[in-house]
Amino acid sequence: MLGRLNHVALAVPDLTAAVAAYRNTLGAEVTAPQALPEHGVTVVFVNVGNTKVELLEPLGEGSPIAAFLEKNPSGGMHHLCYEVDDI
Repeated sequence: MLGRLNHVALAVPDLTAAVAAYRNTLGAEVTAPQALPEHGVTVVFVNVGNTKVELLEPLGEGSPIAAFLEKNPSGGMHHLCYEVDDI
């Protein structure tokens, strides 16, 4: 059974610009960037109260997010993450 929506992940071509938009324009609380080389991404989380928005930027040319952005240069929704009891 599906639990609550944990986060919505958005691939972005420029993480710094995306963070600035959320923080400066929308007044959102944004975490510090975290490089996840094993996943080929740099991520931040935007706290929106009852869930989070995850912003993903490619980390290296082999990143799956780089391939996503080749098809969607402006970025876009990459995935939804639901909490579950047993996957």
